[in-house]
Amino acid sequence: MSSESRLYTFSPETKEKLRKFRLGTSRAKDPQAVIYQIDKHTLDIAQADNETYTAMQELADELPDHSPRYVLLSYPLTLPSGRLSVPYVLIYHLPVTCNAELRMLYAGAKELMRNTAEVGRVIEIENAEDLEDIEVKLGGEQ
Repeated sequence: MSSESRLYTFSPETKEKLRKFRLGTSRAKDPQAVIYQIDKHTLDIAQADNETYTAMQELADELPDHSPRYVLLSYPLTLPSGRLSVPYVLIYHLPVTCNAELRMLYAGAKELMRNTAEVGRVIEIENAEDLEDIEVKLGGEQ
């Protein structure tokens, strides 16, 4: 058992939400995203709200300016070969303006979140505007 899995926790409900989101978005026709955060006091990782975002601008508006978040994103896109792909990624939103304590809190749980959510890759962004060119990042090398 890794030290992260002893420090940070996922409730059974959160684990079930993660599983349902992963399985439910694999054939989605539109982007699907949910925001997760860490409770500083209990170190529980849970969904920040009960929203599933389908518009990147709406998602960007919900990300805080001075606090990190994890975003699970399933984003259908057509590859240059013409094949449809639905990458399932973890976006690690880490604003440059967040304090060192929060930076360390989220950095320590990043791999645990990645493994628990079973995402294919992690994309780090510093500000919400970086979501505007997410399709370019998803279409790049895996």
